[in-house]
Amino acid sequence: MDERTRLRLDVAYDGTAFSGWAAQPQRRTVAGVLVETLDLVLGTGVATGLTVAGRTDAGVHASGQVCHLDLPVDVWRAHEGRLLRRLARLLPTDVRVRAMRAVPATFDARFSATFRRYEYRVTDAPWGCDPLRRHEILAWPRALDLDRLTAAAAGLVGEHDFAAYCRRKENATTLREVTRLDWRRDADGILVATVQADAFCQAMVRSLVGAMLVAGDGRRPVPWPADLLARRERASEVTVAPAHGLTLVAVGYPDDPAEYARRAEATRRLRVSADG
Repeated sequence: MDERTRLRLDVAYDGTAFSGWAAQPQRRTVAGVLVETLDLVLGTGVATGLTVAGRTDAGVHASGQVCHLDLPVDVWRAHEGRLLRRLARLLPTDVRVRAMRAVPATFDARFSATFRRYEYRVTDAPWGCDPLRRHEILAWPRALDLDRLTAAAAGLVGEHDFAAYCRRKENATTLREVTRLDWRRDADGILVATVQADAFCQAMVRSLVGAMLVAGDGRRPVPWPADLLARRERASEVTVAPAHGLTLVAVGYPDDPAEYARRAEATRRLRVSADG
């Protein structure tokens, strides 16, 4: 078998016209587009093992997505200086590979990750959303109170069973550690929720946002989102916030490359299946 080089790719995309990350038959997905373009540049099947840090849903955006793949050493040597620009020419304009570099074979974009960070953007302006930003900001029809949002968020930080906020998968744990969850209102009036955790189960971030928004506009008590953590099954009262307001902005990894394998093994032991 040919010796192979592992590459880390930093990827950004506008999720509006994608059916999520994961390849699906007859659907346009980020992974599908990347593989098609790599096959065009390098030859069919030359790039193998495409693995992503977090499998985003349909309509979700990314400015800091990370994935890895493997190339034969000789192919990487031949294309190293020009592959990024060739991909820029051939990829559609709603997905970009922003950086590409060789990493140790122990690097696993999914299991070596120490955190994923998302941002969710909302406007409560009475006139709605700026038309030029309508694909990245949710227009909320009621006034939102930043203090209420902040207080609701505080009760969700820490290690909890987030079953009330997850679409459960067989043999998958819903235990997660949220290390950061806060809100800010930017100078343009846009409210931004920042959510960071070791990993997220399916629909978790948008469910958390959905619960906090109804606390923020006063329709639910401030403690309500945290009170739902006592549930051991999905809370049907929680409305999942629309996908287009959500962006994956960063994925973290150990500073020392020697820790990649150790982190990946620890993550695999923790979860039979992690949703990212």
